[in-house]
Amino acid sequence: MIQDLHTHTIFCDGNNTAEEMVVAALDKGIERLGFSGHSFTEFDSSFCMSEGNTRAYKREINRLKEKYDGAIKILMGVEQEYFSEASTRGYDFVIGSLHYIEAGGEYHSVDDTEEVAANIVKSYFDGDWYAYAKRYFETVSDVVNRTGADIIGHLDLVTKFNEGNRFFDESDERYLEPAYRAIEKLVKHGVAFEINTGAIFRGYRSEPYPGPLLRKHIIECGGSFILSSDAHSTEGLLYGFDEWKHLVRMD
Repeated sequence: MIQDLHTHTIFCDGNNTAEEMVVAALDKGIERLGFSGHSFTEFDSSFCMSEGNTRAYKREINRLKEKYDGAIKILMGVEQEYFSEASTRGYDFVIGSLHYIEAGGEYHSVDDTEEVAANIVKSYFDGDWYAYAKRYFETVSDVVNRTGADIIGHLDLVTKFNEGNRFFDESDERYLEPAYRAIEKLVKHGVAFEINTGAIFRGYRSEPYPGPLLRKHIIECGGSFILSSDAHSTEGLLYGFDEWKHLVRMD
């Protein structure tokens, strides 16, 4: 089945309406389309669905399910932020993701800009990128317990600005040890890990999340993968799937 379950619309930080995404999905031959709006996060409303938009999102996706019944299977999911207090009841699936690090009594986005990330590391981790990554993986290791996720979203989002090992070496044990421990905890839940091509589409990375060494460890631990575009526009749907689809067969 041709499917893409990680997509965003104007209900959160996406560029297109939900119906525009459906029309584009039909044009691309997608058989199952999952919407996964960012869950409401009280301390940062910059990219998530507001409480009002969450209600509107549910109404619209249910309307589209009925309108396009028989043409495409539509699922109403949510990308549940680890630190979100929003309910996940009523969704068809949950992507569990971590976009923040808690430090100094505040939540700091790892998904904003390179400058923001570098400032977090400087201000709260004494410039130590490995300590920053360790904090991230220690938190994400609990994402299924916290969110009830069916899918693990962009496991190593903390590497978003690290193309070419710009800030730290992703083969260094100081990075791999906490990442491997997180994988070993998450695999026990039997959920799928995303092969997420979104950062490639947006020009941040040349490889999908997670990186090759983490993918290898997931396989060694008996984990499974699902392809996701993390599309924020119609153009991003299925992006890179032909190039990376072989990974989902590695088990």
